[in-house]
Amino acid sequence: MKRIVLFLATNLAVVLVLSLVMNVLGLGRAVSAQGIDFASLAVMSLVIGFTGSFISLLISKPMAKWSTGARVIEQPANSTEQWLVDTVRRLAERAGIGMPEVAVYDGEPNAFATGAFKNSALVAVSTGLLQSMNQDEVEAVLGHEVAHIANGDMVTLTLIQGVVNTFVVFFARVVGFFVDKLLFRKEGDAPGIGYFLTVMVCEVLFGLLASIIVAWFSRQREFRADAGAAKLMGSPVPMQHALARLGGFAPGALPKAMSASGISGSGGGWGALFSTHPPMEQRIAALQSLPNQ
Repeated sequence: MKRIVLFLATNLAVVLVLSLVMNVLGLGRAVSAQGIDFASLAVMSLVIGFTGSFISLLISKPMAKWSTGARVIEQPANSTEQWLVDTVRRLAERAGIGMPEVAVYDGEPNAFATGAFKNSALVAVSTGLLQSMNQDEVEAVLGHEVAHIANGDMVTLTLIQGVVNTFVVFFARVVGFFVDKLLFRKEGDAPGIGYFLTVMVCEVLFGLLASIIVAWFSRQREFRADAGAAKLMGSPVPMQHALARLGGFAPGALPKAMSASGISGSGGGWGALFSTHPPMEQRIAALQSLPNQ
């Protein structure tokens, strides 16, 4: 539950800060004593919803490096690093994208890809993954991350998040206006503390519901990236083996803001609604239904 709360708090913090800044600057006056200017509110909601998402996308690489302590391989220091760089280059060429930066970070078995642009992305693997898998399995994991980049998943997820943020901002203010009018405000008064408190509560609640939509989309993109890895490898078998091996590990802990980017991680029960990754057995079953390339 803590993971879910922190994941939601990261997204909501950007929306709340942008909302506050626009109100302070007088740019968020779509709600007044006279009523709601729905056109202005829609524009304001779009600005807040998408600005936060695109800021997160543009700083995704440096934030990923900082939060995981990932070290980009500038000059391979040993044969393993040389193999990593060569393998990512070969997979990137097959996928038709520019060579990503390749990085290694200390941690339990996991990997992630991030970046705003297909031709300047980042692929990072943990030391635990390198130590626990054979080369075919590691290559399949790398293929999965390269497939994420080739599919444009980072940009698509950003757009999805921007859309749901827009609806959260819009409807939170509509509900806030009517709750304030009915329960707190006298006729003719401007929206007051009741409005602002209701908006904050609604942004949290609606953000919770919106995160379920985003998590569902994230789970679908994992299936597509698994299939992409199978295509790049010429067979689904290495990816099946990699997932089976990962399924025997505790998912490597990534920073909360990076949790949707890793290759492993899932939740059970109610937590499954907020999980960014499907269960390993479902992913393996999907791969088993694919024909050998």
